[in-house]
Amino acid sequence: MVSTTTPGTITLLTRLSKLVYRKIPESQLGMRLKHFMVLGFLAERDGIPQAELGDICGVDANNLVLLLNELEAAGFAERRRDPEDRRRHIVEITETGRTAFRRSELAGEEVEDEVLATLGPDERDTLRRLLAKALGD
Repeated sequence: MVSTTTPGTITLLTRLSKLVYRKIPESQLGMRLKHFMVLGFLAERDGIPQAELGDICGVDANNLVLLLNELEAAGFAERRRDPEDRRRHIVEITETGRTAFRRSELAGEEVEDEVLATLGPDERDTLRRLLAKALGD
C-alpha cells in the first residue's frame, strides 16, 4: 500500500540537510562543513562564549574543543580568556577566517541555487526567514 501522506517537517528538514551535505563537497567549500557552520556563527557575532557556541551549534564540549583547535590551527578563529570570568573562553573569528568564510559562502550559494531551484526569490526569502525564526535568530 502506498502512503499518500506528506512527510512531516522534521523529515523534510532532515532530507534537505542531507541533500545539501551531499552536494557541497569540502573541495568546493575550501573547508569542512562543520568549520563552515561554526565560522558562520562567529561571523554573525563579535565574540561569543565557547559554551554558548557549543549550545548554538549543537556540538558537545569535547568535540567543540577539537573543532576549535582545528580552526585556530588554520588561523580562522581564536580563543581568549573572558576578562570578566577567567574560567570561560571567548571565541572570535579572525580576518583570515572571515575571508575564508566569505569565499565558502559564495560556493555554498551555488549549491543553494541548485537545491532550491524550484523556489522563486520570494519563496526563498520566506524559507530563510521562517528557518531563522524557528532557530530563534
